[in-house]
Amino acid sequence: MSTRRGQRAAGASAAGAHKHVCPHFHGAVELIGRRWTGAILYALADGGPSRFADLKEAVPGMSDRLLSARLKELEEAGLVRRDVRPGNRVRVTYELTSKGESLKPVMGNLREWARRWHPA
Repeated sequence: MSTRRGQRAAGASAAGAHKHVCPHFHGAVELIGRRWTGAILYALADGGPSRFADLKEAVPGMSDRLLSARLKELEEAGLVRRDVRPGNRVRVTYELTSKGESLKPVMGNLREWARRWHPA
């Protein structure tokens, strides 16, 4: 059965056909793949509730402004909870929500992949 250029024969494999990327996957990768976001999530997953200064120390090289912006984005996405405890010295901590906690196995798998395939 011959075909003209650019046409596939009936029953031909769609292996070369491009499919649309799942919008849920794409949105998730865009969120957690933003610069420093994965490192912030990793620090919170590894260290539990953390103060701003603790996160800044855990992820060196990130400005206060950028850390603040990423934490707000993660809070808006429902991955991070900001806890403010009033007192003489207001204490603010950040921790993963249950939605954020559900990323732990994914981050663990990515960490293992990175250790095997990506030089530090």
